[in-house]
Formats: sequence, C-alpha cells, structure tokens
Amino acid sequence: MSKPKDKIIERVIKKIKSRSEVGYKKYGVTLKDDYQPLGKWLTHIQEELMDAVNYIEKVKQVLDWNDE
Repeated sequence: MSKPKDKIIERVIKKIKSRSEVGYKKYGVTLKDDYQPLGKWLTHIQEELMDAVNYIEKVKQVLDWNDE
C-alpha cells in the first residue's frame, strides 16, 4: 500500500492501526477473527454512536455552541 498523499488521511490511518493494537491487547483477538452474533455487532455500533453523540454534546457545551 502506498503512502497517502493527504496528511490527514495518513494520521487517521495511524490512529486506526493504533486503535487496532489496543483492541488486540484488550481482547486478544483481531476483528477479523472475532466471531460474535450479528446482534452483538449491532449493539457495539449503537453504543459507539451513542458515545459519539455524547462527546459532541460535551464539546458544544464547552464551546458554548448549544442551540437551545
């Protein structure tokens, strides 16, 4: 794989690789080899998205960008 031309993409790729290492150390399995029921994966996605919404709301509060 060639190096991305875009430095932002390069940073994101590094972060994804780092996150993968953290996950492997924590769970002892790669994502490719982690066989869970589809419903479990949907729950993981849902929880991550809910966390993301909470983080966005926190940043809006800190920046005083609330539209309410």
